[in-house]
Amino acid sequence: MIFKRISPPEELKNIVECYWIAENSDPSPVQEKIIPDGFPEIIFHYGDPYLIRLKTSWEEQSKTLFAGQISKYFYLKNTGISGVIGIKLKPTALTHLYRISMDAFTDKVVELTEIPEMNAALMEKKLFPHTDHNEMVSELNQYFQALAQRYDYSPADKAIEMIFEAKGMLSVSALTSVLYITERQLERIFKNYIGLSPKFYCRIIRFNYIFQCMQNESTTWADIVHQAGFYDQSHFIRNFKAFTGEEPSSYLFKKNNLANFFLNKKD
Repeated sequence: MIFKRISPPEELKNIVECYWIAENSDPSPVQEKIIPDGFPEIIFHYGDPYLIRLKTSWEEQSKTLFAGQISKYFYLKNTGISGVIGIKLKPTALTHLYRISMDAFTDKVVELTEIPEMNAALMEKKLFPHTDHNEMVSELNQYFQALAQRYDYSPADKAIEMIFEAKGMLSVSALTSVLYITERQLERIFKNYIGLSPKFYCRIIRFNYIFQCMQNESTTWADIVHQAGFYDQSHFIRNFKAFTGEEPSSYLFKKNNLANFFLNKKD
């Protein structure tokens, strides 16, 4: 499997986290685990479709998809040759651009046509029949640049900035005091713009930080427990297992797969 990450232009960095591409000419079925990373996505398959297992059974996916915030891991499996281009969006971008509530899409992966505001037909028309990665990204940049004027900075954006700056190690009270709002107001904002509670979203971003810590090969488990702000090692293990289904000591951090590609954030 070949993975590629492409950064958006400066004027789209409040909307697009990154574009990503995954390709594999080997049709042999491979099961991939997808782990929460805090970003919703728009996904287009130009290869064969994938199967998805959100709970107990496998279902074939549409080739044009929207994935909301996820709170737990799930599985994907290719049915043949893989060709995927994805748009990893900033956490608040969908509500800004399309005025949709993210709460409706938490832990869901839906066909893009189910969200008429996103105009899947226009996006597909711009993307295909291009096959060159840079040309596809260029078309997507033009699409989002046409929508950028809809973006209106909100308290949700300030909250997200604070959470990322603190690497998820931030209390709800710290957020409300800076934003001058009540905890109930903050919960409503996050329900609309993010689809998760502020406390749970902080947990996801702190979990993501573990993968950054692991890139330093001299880092010990004790170092990570401390750096990521966990009370103790057992608390750290419980949180890691909740998001991955595995204990950190058995997780393959260097394996070439989708989860590590997203979480390690290496070009």
